[in-house]
Order: sequence, then structure tokens, then C-alpha cells
Amino acid sequence: MSTDLFSPIALGPLTLPNRLVMAPMTRSRTGAADTPTDLAATYYAQRATAGLIIAEATQVSALAKGYPLTPGIYNNAQVAGWRSVTDAVHAKGGRIFLQLWHVGRVALQSVLPDNALPVGPSAVKPAGKTFTGEEYVTPRALELSEIPSIVEQYRNGAGHAKAAGFDGVEIHGANGYLLDQFLRDGTNQRTDAYGGSEANRARLLLEVTEAVIDVWGKERVGVRLSPFSAFNDMRDSDPVTTFAYAARKLSDLGIVYLHIIEPINSDHIMAVPGVEPIAPLLRESFQGIVMLNGGYNKETGNAAIESGAADMISFGIPFLTNPDLVRRYAENAALNAPDQSTMYGGDAHGYTDYPTLA
Repeated sequence: MSTDLFSPIALGPLTLPNRLVMAPMTRSRTGAADTPTDLAATYYAQRATAGLIIAEATQVSALAKGYPLTPGIYNNAQVAGWRSVTDAVHAKGGRIFLQLWHVGRVALQSVLPDNALPVGPSAVKPAGKTFTGEEYVTPRALELSEIPSIVEQYRNGAGHAKAAGFDGVEIHGANGYLLDQFLRDGTNQRTDAYGGSEANRARLLLEVTEAVIDVWGKERVGVRLSPFSAFNDMRDSDPVTTFAYAARKLSDLGIVYLHIIEPINSDHIMAVPGVEPIAPLLRESFQGIVMLNGGYNKETGNAAIESGAADMISFGIPFLTNPDLVRRYAENAALNAPDQSTMYGGDAHGYTDYPTLA
């Protein structure tokens, strides 16, 4: 029997009924003090038929925040808010990981405590403007003495995620946020132990991963990377060497999966034209489960799994607009069209009111 999206798979101690993963998606709908609401519990529970849900990027400290109305996982109120989400998902038979996040240099200064400067590996200002139309500010380079506190923020966030009832965590090392900023030489111009060689630039990612493993065990920790993405003004002079090294070292740590963003559609927001796919090389470098993301549908997702290119596929917009995506794909049913105006911010409209087949 062939293996496809609807085949079960063991993910560490978890047995997933299918290989369709709900990708982490910022929806900007938190309540007071960056706390998830009952609406979020409804939203995630509606999608519990996914083999795995990866909840939206969640800041590990107040200083890790980047945008308005995004959730945190650094205080007891946030733990309680997330507990309502995990309880709702588990009541529907689902499984849910939390994505741990520090945005680094691309934060809106206005959302940081005391109007603090965003931080990054180096004082390299991103090109362009924020989604609010503001100019990016030049970040403050983290002092060497501050880096252990960054690792501890992830450790604490991982502990709070465990207290909130999640089944595991994903470390966000992609999309131009802090750990990605340290990985790539376009943003990391340090000359100390965290800059220069690919080994030094990967050091923070690996230290964070080790800290999170200390909390969760390696069988409940995944990492997300986006090797070629230029999103948030990112670049690297040799991404193949950089990310193959990172994949090998993450494999050595024994994490349960590597989540790779590599778009298959040229119009995808993370697409970079003219590069050879890196996922096959990273699959060779990483011995655990490989999850791919980037504009997949039922047909292309099945093809990737059947060919051995991936073990699981994560879907963003399809799960956002179709709470019953697993059923729709199984029955070859039509999908709901996305409402772009309700993607970020707002209320239940465009969040929990997308219709199911029933």
C-alpha cells in the first residue's frame, strides 16, 4: 500500500492519523496582555482533524514581540489562555504543538516595553517598511553577555507551553526572525563566538534547541527553517552550506522533525526564483521526519510523500479557510475561497465562520 497524506505516522510518542499539518499562522486576535481568547480555542478545535496543529508563532518574552495582538507564552495568564486552546483541541481528539518565537530586528518599536529598540545579531537595518507603513529602525546588536538570557527566554517559554498542555513545541528558526537572523551572514556580522563561520552562526539556534529539549525531550521538539526566503530582507552568501550544517547539527540533537519552507509555486510569498531546491540535501542531512511547506495542495502533497521527498506536509491558507480540510481532500470536495481582508485582526468573521461541508 502506498504512503500518502492520509497515512498514519509516528511522531515521537504520538501516533498521528494523517500527515496533513496545520501550519503556524499569525492571525492577530489575542485578548488583553497578549493572551489567547475563547475564540482561539474554537478556531483551533475546529481544525483538530489535522494530523498535527502547529499553533501560531508565540513570543517567548515581552521583548520578543514584534506585532500587535500576537500571543505570548511567558506568564501565567497566557498559560491559562493557551490551556483553554489545548483542552479544546484534545477534546476533539487533536494534537497541537506551539511555535516559540522571537522576532528580533523586525519588531515594531511601538509594541516593545518602554519603546525599546529591537535587537538582532548586528546593527543591520532591514530594508523597506513595516506592514504598518513605518520605517524599520536600526536594531541594537545583542551584547555577548545578553545571549544566555535569550536562551533562557526560550527555555521558559517551552516550560510554559508544557504547563499549558501542548503536545510539543516547534522552534521558529525561519522567516527572518531572530534565530534566522543569527544563522545568515546577511544579518549576522558578529566577530565573536556567534558570528563568522556557519558553526558560529548556528550556535544560538543549537543552544536554544538544547534548552528546549531539556524541557520537552527531543521526541517532542521540531524546528522550522526557510533557507532561501528573502522575507524580512534576508539573504546569505552560501545558504546551501549554512543550512546543511544546521540540519546536520539538529539531526545530531535528535529533534523529531525539521519543518522546511521551500515554495513550489513562484507566486508564493516566500518564493525565490532561480535557485535549486535545497530540501533534498537537507533530507540527506537530517535523519528525523521532514515536513515541507510552501503552496502545496492535495496532489502535490501526495506526490512529495509518495516520492519520499517529505514525510509530512504543512498547509496554511487551506486550513485557515477550511476547518474540515482533511475531509475535503479525502472526498475531493471544493475548497472555500480565502477572504484576504480578514487574515489579520478582527473578530470571528474570517476566523471561526468558514463553513464546513456538513
